[in-house]
Amino acid sequence: MSISETHRVIDAVWKIESARLIAGLARMVRDVSLAEELAQDALVVALERWPESGIPDNPGAWLMATAKHRAIDLFRRNKLLDRKHAELGRELKTQQDLAMANFDIPGDHQISDDLLRLVFVSCHPVLSTEARVALTLRLLGSLTTQEIARAFLVPEPTVAQRIVRAKRTLTQARVPFEVPRGPDLAARLSSVLEVIYLIFNEGYSATAGDDWMRPALCEEALRLGRVLAELAPQEPEVHGLVALMEIQASRLHARAGPRGEPVLLLDQERARWDQLLIRRGLAALERAEELGGALGPYTLQAAIAACHARAPNAAETDWHRIAALYDALAQLTPSPVVELNRAVAVAMAFGPAAGLELIDTLTSEPSLQTYHLLPSVRGDFLFKLGRFREAQAEFERAATLTQNARERELLLDRAAVCARK
Repeated sequence: MSISETHRVIDAVWKIESARLIAGLARMVRDVSLAEELAQDALVVALERWPESGIPDNPGAWLMATAKHRAIDLFRRNKLLDRKHAELGRELKTQQDLAMANFDIPGDHQISDDLLRLVFVSCHPVLSTEARVALTLRLLGSLTTQEIARAFLVPEPTVAQRIVRAKRTLTQARVPFEVPRGPDLAARLSSVLEVIYLIFNEGYSATAGDDWMRPALCEEALRLGRVLAELAPQEPEVHGLVALMEIQASRLHARAGPRGEPVLLLDQERARWDQLLIRRGLAALERAEELGGALGPYTLQAAIAACHARAPNAAETDWHRIAALYDALAQLTPSPVVELNRAVAVAMAFGPAAGLELIDTLTSEPSLQTYHLLPSVRGDFLFKLGRFREAQAEFERAATLTQNARERELLLDRAAVCARK
């Protein structure tokens, strides 16, 4: 195998093993930043040795063993016990012995536990939302800072600073490397799910730039969601989020035309929807519902997506059920954006005038003043009511608010159609 081929294999191995490696090391050293450094050290050694010695039969175990030995050397170099005060010596020796005992290569069950801990640490609420997203993609998605920066259209130094600050914050806050229990679990789990869905949404509908979608981010969020579902199989909202992402991801190929232009839901060619992803999504939704209890926000949104997935064509969509599901979602998690989506469902079920009545109650909502979908949806209702001049103005206003070039082009096209009426 040539050096370049070996490096490609190492890159693939790293993509697969890095999260588990960092998670296992973080359990041992109780420091995410140090764990990542040790993992990177092991990667460097692999890049030096594998081109000559060949790829090991179990590359993940090789990387873990190498990183483990680096960690032991670090403990020894620092002479941790010798430099502590005498009154702390006995306690620290016990901790040291426990830490050294934990340097065994973990089994499958331990790997799962470690990964779950790493998920909760990287999505900890002590971090800003942007930091949580960046750190999650770095540690669990093994994306480089350059890849994260490119995905979110921010400068690479900004992403690097977010990651450095995030790891420093976790260390300073002494965030424990553990899965929260009891009442803390629900609050922390919601943060984890929020981060994964933020990553998915940025891929599904890019907020800025020239591309309508960034499928690689959708795929990464889906991978993280599926891993989380395996690690927390009894949490219904985890399965609800996976169901939602699977079903939405099934439409990716149909959401853009041959030139990359946006194709809206009702205009999509449903034969292009990925039936495997739909089946996976419906199965995950069924699992979430089987676990019992009141449906959470992600499960409700998945149920809405399932209504679209089950309809053989746009005309046969059960909009009355979708409107009812949005009613339940609005009661559970009231927000202007949910109300906006509910207005769309009401308009489809009961006519554009009913939808416009709901929309007009949102026009003074401060949080929606720069949200391009408010004038876009209002313009659509006005167009259907034959109020073309008003619709044109709304589409043009929406075009000035969006930061996505493809979406802006679509909105201006719709405004031009109004002008010709």
